[in-house]
Amino acid sequence: MEVVSQVLPFRVNRYVIEQLIDWKQVPEDPIFQLTFPQPGMLSPEHFRRVSDAMDTGDRAHLAREVDAVRRELNPHPAGQMEHNVPRPDGKPLRGVQHKYAETVLFFPARGQTCHSYCSFCFRWAQFIGDTGLRFSGQEISQLHRYLRSHLEVNDLLITGGDPMVMKTRHLGELLDGLLTPGLEHVRDIRIGTKSLSFWPYRYVTDPDADELLRLFERVVESGRHLSLMAHVNHWRELETPIAREAIRRIRDTGAVIRTQAPLLAHVNDDPHVWNRLWRTQVRLGMVPYYMFVERDTGARHYFEVPLVRAWNIYREAASHLSGLARTVRGPSMSAAPGKVEVLGVEELQGEKVFVLRFLQARDPGWCYRPFFARFDERATWLDQLEPAFGEPRFFFQ
Repeated sequence: MEVVSQVLPFRVNRYVIEQLIDWKQVPEDPIFQLTFPQPGMLSPEHFRRVSDAMDTGDRAHLAREVDAVRRELNPHPAGQMEHNVPRPDGKPLRGVQHKYAETVLFFPARGQTCHSYCSFCFRWAQFIGDTGLRFSGQEISQLHRYLRSHLEVNDLLITGGDPMVMKTRHLGELLDGLLTPGLEHVRDIRIGTKSLSFWPYRYVTDPDADELLRLFERVVESGRHLSLMAHVNHWRELETPIAREAIRRIRDTGAVIRTQAPLLAHVNDDPHVWNRLWRTQVRLGMVPYYMFVERDTGARHYFEVPLVRAWNIYREAASHLSGLARTVRGPSMSAAPGKVEVLGVEELQGEKVFVLRFLQARDPGWCYRPFFARFDERATWLDQLEPAFGEPRFFFQ
């Protein structure tokens, strides 16, 4: 734990320790795996380098070795620091990504931490204290100004870190500002959060919890669609009374709770877990939204699952759901060209292939266009796939 936590961020709170982890099942317990560092989260080579550097007692040498290892772990997948960043005055607009024509992401500086850290997190680089690797924006007014000049944007995703670590007054500056004249075209507002799982008190007993819910009500009463994009990795996260009460209170504001999570070895790589998770969410009034594939960053080799197995888990889990829960899409890879969904495995023209499609893409014309990749039982990510039928490249390359 000491070696791994030198490289990857580690933070856990009392709620997770006391109410979510089954200590009789440690280390196999899924919530323990989700939050506590495990030896396999670093490759043997990286583990050795950091461990040897710790043994020297030379702090400067350890810092250099840790920094080198981190940069070998692809800290910003899909070109987060370069792609999609607007440059309205020739300078990058910090903390903003114009990811798709209709969608802008904002990373508020006050929301660049979480109540606890997920050990798989693809935004782990936000939490390690290296300002050169952190992607965030201080100026909310610059975001509002940018949105006023881009009428094609109707969807804003506020992300992090976790925006729900922000005090309500700070989140209110951002959300209330979106309700002012000139921003009527921003109709859909999403907030990405793990707080429902890791700190549901945020909506029930925190000092500004009631003020937060009144803020949600103002957004909904303005005619906007407000969605909390709740990251829920395992059904156990929704079983506590405080989590159930937080869900009820949020839904009473008119906000919608949509749920998403990656498929992770050691945590939820079981169709029965996903089936129970989605059925529980529907029963609580939540909307299953995405099953993701573990991204190509951080401890990916510990958590990643081959695409064919991910698809089989998704298919088995979804085949025993009612139509209400089949809103969930996946397995989906958030890769550099866009969100790619694995539709299945087929035999076509004598060749075994993956059938894929874009759910979102840099070029809107790519969306929902099926394409084919040569079957590879070991492939875990888009860049490991090759075009089928002897094609030299995929159509989007």
